[in-house]
Amino acid sequence: MTMSSRAVARQVLDYLAATECMILEKSPAHVTVKLSPRADRMLTDRPYYWGFVDRTGAEPQTLSFTFVFDPEKYDRMAAEGAPQVPPRNAPGTPQQTQRAPAVQQTPGTAPGEEQQEREPYEGMQEQPQPAPQEGILARYFGVTPMVPRLGPGLIRREDVTFGSRRLRQIWAASREEGRMLQLFEQPGVRQRTTLFSAAYEPWLAVCFKVGFRCDLKREELHMLGVSLLDGRVAETFDERLNRLELTPRLPENVHIEPAGLTLEEGAKVLEQNLTDRLAGLDYGWAEAARSRLAAELELIDGYYAELLKEPDEAKRAAVQEQYDGRRRETLWQYEPHIDVTALVCGLFYLRKSWSDPAR
Repeated sequence: MTMSSRAVARQVLDYLAATECMILEKSPAHVTVKLSPRADRMLTDRPYYWGFVDRTGAEPQTLSFTFVFDPEKYDRMAAEGAPQVPPRNAPGTPQQTQRAPAVQQTPGTAPGEEQQEREPYEGMQEQPQPAPQEGILARYFGVTPMVPRLGPGLIRREDVTFGSRRLRQIWAASREEGRMLQLFEQPGVRQRTTLFSAAYEPWLAVCFKVGFRCDLKREELHMLGVSLLDGRVAETFDERLNRLELTPRLPENVHIEPAGLTLEEGAKVLEQNLTDRLAGLDYGWAEAARSRLAAELELIDGYYAELLKEPDEAKRAAVQEQYDGRRRETLWQYEPHIDVTALVCGLFYLRKSWSDPAR
């Protein structure tokens, strides 16, 4: 499994937009960003600094990074138009901020395609580079660190490619902060100006990951939603949400209908729906896995049958331990089972007419 640099860039930019980071510079191959306090806490591993900020109430000074999605392309751009760029993955080596050169037209792309990619990402605006400011320790204690450091005006380059540590960290931060959601459907212009408020219906949605495992593995994602008004279940709930514009804030001129089900009751409805769906599947793969398991255990039993007749008690005990270990490993590898995990859940408040087929 792998990901293209374009897909990696899209996921990183999604995270930066969601955490309200400031984009300083952007091209198809890189992004230079000043982290927001929220993102800095999650990505920079500075608990002592943030503890100091929380205790003193000082204004936080977040770090800036150049995240490179296509190192070869970025290095080529830098060699053609810029004398200096941040060093590649050089921890603790501060560098002055450099503007990335203009991107040349890449062979095989349509005219204007790369220019469109270089436009500011939706939800974020390119900002001018802030001037270096005095460090927080110097302002509060009159102390200026004498060792190389990262801070305002000092930018560290990191290659963010599939499998890199930073990308895994961003994924982990996204999972941690995105486990629970609460979103509202954005009403149209007419609803905001009309006399009567719109009724919103609460929905509980859960994304389940179902893993079918033996010596082979297959995984599926099931996004299910249940109305907390009457218990209706909507399958492929994510496809329906993709057609809507959602906001984390309660819109004007709307009201929430009182729920008829609690969250616990809604969760049980979704679990029962998923259980019923799994019960109707074909489990021929499990029978085939058990046949392979029986064949493997037969080979193990045949191999150790004579060895377990060893007259020496100490040697026989060692062989017995090895035999039991081999059987446990084989059972773990071949025994068919199903794992179900709830990845993400959320409350979605949608217009009551949302379930109308005409919508």
